[in-house]
Amino acid sequence: MSANPESVSVKPLTFRRYKDGDATPRPWQQQIFNADHSHKCPTYIQSTPPCQGSCPSGEDIRGYLNIVRGIEKPPAGMKWQEYAFRRLTEANPFPSVMGRVCPAPCESGCNRNQVEDFVGINSVEHFLGEYAITNNLAFTAPDFSTGKKVAVIGGGPAGLSVAYQLALKGHAVTIFDEREELGGMMRYGIPGFRTPRHILDAEIKRILDLGVTAKMKTRIGTDITMEQIHQDFDAVFLGMGAQSGRALPVEGADAPNCVTATSFLKAFNDGRLRHVGKRVVVVGGGDTSIDVATVARRLGHIDKINPSDRPEHAIAGHVAHDVAAVSAKQGAEVTLTSIFAVDKMQASRHEVEHALSEGIAIRGGYAPVCVVRGPDGRATALRVIRCEAKIAGGKLEIKNIEGSEEDIPADLIVSAIGQAVDFTGLEMFNNGKGAVPADKNYQVQGHAGVFAGGDIIRPHLLTTAIGHGAIAADGIDRFLGGEALEKRPKIDVHAFDLKRKMIEKGLVVSEVHEPIRGTDSSNVAIHNYDNRSDRYVISHKELFLGHFPFTPRNKRTITNLTAEEALGNFDERLQALVEAQAQAEAKRCMSCGQCFECDNCVVYCPQVAVFKVKKNQSTTGRYVDTDYNKCIGCHICHDVCPTGYIQMGLGE
Repeated sequence: MSANPESVSVKPLTFRRYKDGDATPRPWQQQIFNADHSHKCPTYIQSTPPCQGSCPSGEDIRGYLNIVRGIEKPPAGMKWQEYAFRRLTEANPFPSVMGRVCPAPCESGCNRNQVEDFVGINSVEHFLGEYAITNNLAFTAPDFSTGKKVAVIGGGPAGLSVAYQLALKGHAVTIFDEREELGGMMRYGIPGFRTPRHILDAEIKRILDLGVTAKMKTRIGTDITMEQIHQDFDAVFLGMGAQSGRALPVEGADAPNCVTATSFLKAFNDGRLRHVGKRVVVVGGGDTSIDVATVARRLGHIDKINPSDRPEHAIAGHVAHDVAAVSAKQGAEVTLTSIFAVDKMQASRHEVEHALSEGIAIRGGYAPVCVVRGPDGRATALRVIRCEAKIAGGKLEIKNIEGSEEDIPADLIVSAIGQAVDFTGLEMFNNGKGAVPADKNYQVQGHAGVFAGGDIIRPHLLTTAIGHGAIAADGIDRFLGGEALEKRPKIDVHAFDLKRKMIEKGLVVSEVHEPIRGTDSSNVAIHNYDNRSDRYVISHKELFLGHFPFTPRNKRTITNLTAEEALGNFDERLQALVEAQAQAEAKRCMSCGQCFECDNCVVYCPQVAVFKVKKNQSTTGRYVDTDYNKCIGCHICHDVCPTGYIQMGLGE
């Protein structure tokens, strides 16, 4: 067993305005029109950083990182950890869970990748989530009630997210779920060594403490009719999730020891499944298939097994494995196959590395052909064929290589090729393709007052479902208030609100009632400031990357197991950053698209035209100003602005 920081390949730091092979200078006529000056002067443009633009739950990532690093100060009497937690949870009420399991698309798009390595956003989120649980931070319930009632069908990430957001808006929310406990795939899909149950329970409890009611073991369409729901509630949210697995679409897949990933993981998380066959084959390539493979490796097998105690019986719910019978478990041989090459699989890279280190054989570029069955009808092997798979025009194309078939012996075959929604009793919402048709506000087409989110819209990430819930909550709130559902912005995420920050400080921003020429000497707007966060994601090409020195990432410690060590080891593998590490990591954030108070523009302005705003009038994001009587439009402030916050446009 070894404990190593998160692995990543780091590129050497290089920064030059021009790269090898560049032969064409930038067109100066677009910047400087007459010697050393132009008619263009600085404007302050807040843009969306790529981390937020690619966060499916729409977190204000730049905002809470700026709080952690100390740029934005918390209100009097509040610690920065709590302030950052509250900024984060405006979008996502599950920071501790998602800090562990989210594949972090925000990090893939991070502009810091152009310097040396991405900012460890997920690790800072993890730290804040742990702090909140340790210090018993609770959400603040509103001191009013709208008198409106909303039914949420499904207690997974989408349902819990919409319930949280609606409760904060003053609505009465009741969650209906057919399971014994809330959490959906966070509880019944992801194994506990990735999401410890006490962590999940703590984050769910915070939502319930807002006054949200949960009715468990209750299925809409069976235990309660949809007609009754419509009578008792003013609006409905469908968040049932896709918890029915897809069987392999090949001959022989109806063998009793061919099971789906969702049923396998549910049996494990329920405590029924305690051992598997000696040879397990998992078909997939996504994170779920990795979860199945690593669980199978940990469960192992026993040599002497009665036919009634076979794994498929526990998975089907007929019988739970006897704990005493598994005392002499041995390791299982686990093979994972994917139609894509290993480096093209959809699973998170670090999860693939974990699986490989634990001795799981991952075979990329193989497609299932059929299930080979023995005389008793049980599967004995999975027949596969070499293939080449790619996505072309949004469609999957698979080219099999004839004559390359082979059999992979198997005592248990698990299909992790996707999930489906069970519409029993709710068939009226099925669009015929196993999903619910919804608009940009996630209102179900043809069903006023019914909204949806999560896997029933589009199976994707847990964080995607959380984002669906937040957007649907806005739509439900407007619907309940009798307001029209307006078009959602192009970039639909939470963003730093400079006007709100000014009001918090007691500054006044008046309304403008007549045409004006500039805003540098009035309080009708923030001085030459424009918030384009709803429509523009700032590229690294707009930043001054030369400002940022090489700074290694502060990495969480991960416990790596060998094949032998994995057997029976269900301990958590990921350790959170300590406070100093979290702060140091937040300081690596480049605050793309927003001022982070570096003073470059003030220092380098040759006309002394750029100056610091007086302390009694400044806030985060409003740190500098420009005296246009002195500005000659030389563009130097723009060129040395690390974050791209200063753009040259005034006067056009």
